[in-house]
This record gives sequence, C-alpha cells and structure tokens, in this order.
Amino acid sequence: MTDPDPATYPPADLPDEPSGTSDDSKPRIPFWIEFPVLIVVALAVAILIKTFLFQAFYIPSSSMEDTLQINDRVLVSKLNYQLGDVSRGDVIVFDDPRGGFDEPSESVVQSAVRNVLESVGLRTPRSEFIKRVIGVPGDVVEAQEGDVWVNGERLDEPYLEDPSYRHPDFGPVVIPEGTFFVMGDNRASSQDSRFFGPIPGDDIVGRAFVIIWPPSRWGGL
Repeated sequence: MTDPDPATYPPADLPDEPSGTSDDSKPRIPFWIEFPVLIVVALAVAILIKTFLFQAFYIPSSSMEDTLQINDRVLVSKLNYQLGDVSRGDVIVFDDPRGGFDEPSESVVQSAVRNVLESVGLRTPRSEFIKRVIGVPGDVVEAQEGDVWVNGERLDEPYLEDPSYRHPDFGPVVIPEGTFFVMGDNRASSQDSRFFGPIPGDDIVGRAFVIIWPPSRWGGL
C-alpha cells in the first residue's frame, strides 16, 4: 500500500488556529454600567444643544395668535444673533424683563431633567417670553389713531391676529441703544413693550424660526 503524499498534511510545527477573533478576548462592559453612562451622555448632549445651539419652546398663551397658537412648539436658534443682528419682524424668545422670579432650588438630577424637558419643548421656563420685534435701536415707535408707526411710517402688519383692533395711542418712544421694542401679534392680549418698555439685547435667548409641532402646522416663521 502506497503511503499518502506527506505534502497533503499540515506541517507538525504550525500553531493551532485561534478559536475566536481578537475582539472576543476584550472584556465587555456590563449592561448595568453601560446603560447609565449612555443616559448621562445623552443628557449632556441635550444640555449642550439647548445651551449653545437650539431649543424647542412651548407656546403657553394666546399673545402671538394667529402666528403661534397655544400648545404650538417652535424651534429657537441661539446662533442667529451670534452671527447677525436682530431685525424688525423677527420673532424672538427673551427673558422676562420684569424679573422677580425666584427659581426653586434643585438637585443636579432635577436640573438635568428640566434642561432636557425644556430642550424638547415639553416644558417652558416661566421667565421667558416670545414676541415680535417692532423697533430696533434708534427707532421711534408710537401708536396713532389705532395704527403703529415706526420712524414716521405706518407699519404694515399682515400677521396681526385681529387687523381691526385699534391701538390705544402711546409714545413716541425712542428705542435706546442695545434695546428692542417688542409686541405680541395678538395686541389685545399681550404683555409687551407697551407695558414694560424696550428689552435689553442681552436678555434675548434666540430667534424662533420654525413651528415643529403639531405636524399640521409645520412651517417657517
């Protein structure tokens, strides 16, 4: 009987094949550690986005109808006014210029949860308003015979909730440097610069630029 060709057998000195890939030898992070880490990272990303980029804002009142309705949610850009100027007609979110609100103390976890809820529009800070810019620094704003006038010209306002509403006269108000005169689109139901005066530019949170909820009202501002 002829011996088989020895070349068909593997050499005796070859190492054994590895039983698995190199990844199998790496220790895996237990799920009970991995999950909380993912939650913390997600919270941190949400807070960073809310602080520096975008924030969803919930509309709690009728002061901006019909442009914005109660329960609408808008997306607010915090980059606009870092790259450009505030313009007449912009819809902006700003801190309540009246102040006087003492936020309750909260833990780190409560603060993180609040920031996440505010970033997606499920909660709105009670100390923030949303209105439309009517006058910029140097403008002269007044109401005469039921209409708003800026720098001696009657303002065309197709966005008003009730175009037949007749303004009580006010002004003229000269808008100081670094401040802005704001009003709600629903003039009969809005606390705005007619009552608390021009707002400081430093109090502006950002520009509302799109309605994101409900889906039936998607669209730019």
